[in-house]
Amino acid sequence: MKPSIVVCLLAAGLFLPPGPVRSDPAPPSATVPLPPPQPPARPEGLVPPAPQVTPLPPERPAELAGGAGKDAGSKDAGKKTDEPQPSAAPDAAKGAPKDEPASLPDAPLPPERPPELSGEQALALKVSALDDAACLRRLERLGARFEALPALGNGQCSAPRPLSVTALADGVALEPAATLTCRTAEALARWTTEVQVAAQKELGDSLKSLALGGTYVCRGQNHDSDAKLSEHSFANAIDVMAYGFSKRASLKVTAAAQGTPEAAFLASVRTGACGFFRTVLGPGSDAAHANHLHLDLRERNAGHRLCQ
Repeated sequence: MKPSIVVCLLAAGLFLPPGPVRSDPAPPSATVPLPPPQPPARPEGLVPPAPQVTPLPPERPAELAGGAGKDAGSKDAGKKTDEPQPSAAPDAAKGAPKDEPASLPDAPLPPERPPELSGEQALALKVSALDDAACLRRLERLGARFEALPALGNGQCSAPRPLSVTALADGVALEPAATLTCRTAEALARWTTEVQVAAQKELGDSLKSLALGGTYVCRGQNHDSDAKLSEHSFANAIDVMAYGFSKRASLKVTAAAQGTPEAAFLASVRTGACGFFRTVLGPGSDAAHANHLHLDLRERNAGHRLCQ
C-alpha cells in the first residue's frame, strides 16, 4: 500500500497497525441472595409458661382502718363475731379525713417518785450492813482471834461492823491489832497461810508476826486530801511493813537483792496476795508504796484486779 493511502487511513482512524487483540473482561455475574432457612417446627409437648400474677395483699382489718369508709362498715355490719369489738372512737376522730391514720393514745406517765426517796428523807436513808454471820464462822475456822467493835463513822468514812483482829493461824500476831471488816480480815487470814508456807520454803523459818502500818484511817489515796477516799477509810485495807520470824531477824518490805532467799520470799508472797486481794501495791509500783505492801478489796468493774 502506498504511503499516501496509509496516511489518509490513519487520519481517518480506519487503519490500525497489526498487534495483539484486546478483549474486555466479562462483567461479574450477579449473585441473588437466598432466603434464610425456616426454623424447625415447635414440639407439640412444649407449652408456653403461664403468665405470673402478683397476689393481692389481704384486706386491712376494720379495727386498724382508722376511720374506714362506709364500704368497710357496711361489710362488717352483717358479720357476727365472738371477739370483743373496739370501743368507738372519740367525737374528734369522727371528723378526721379518711386518708389520715388514727391518732395514737398518749404514753402513760411514770409513777411519781416516792416521798421517802426525795429530798431530805432520801439523805436520811441508811443501808443496813451485810450479815457477817457466815464470814465470822469462816474466820474462826481459819484460827483468827478477833472481837467485834462499835460501828465507825467520820463523814463518808465508815465501817458499820468492824473487827479488831489480834492474831491469825499458827499464832501469827498482828502488830498492832488490825481494825478490818470481816471480808478483809478473812482475805488476810487466808493469804497469811501461804506466807507461812513461803517462809518455810524460801527461808527455812516460821512466820511469827506481821508488822502493820495502818488499817482504818479516814484519808484520801496516798494521803492526798483532794484524792478519792482510800479503802483504809472503810476498814477495807492493810499495809504490811515487815515480816517477823521465829529464828531470824525480821524482814522489811523493800527491794531485796536479786538471787537471794529474801528476794524470792518477798516476790512469792506478793504474787500470792493477788489471789486474795483486788489491789496489791508495793516497792516498784510508785514512790508512795516503796516501803510497804498495800492490800485492799476495792470493788472494780468486771472483777478487775490491780496488782503492781
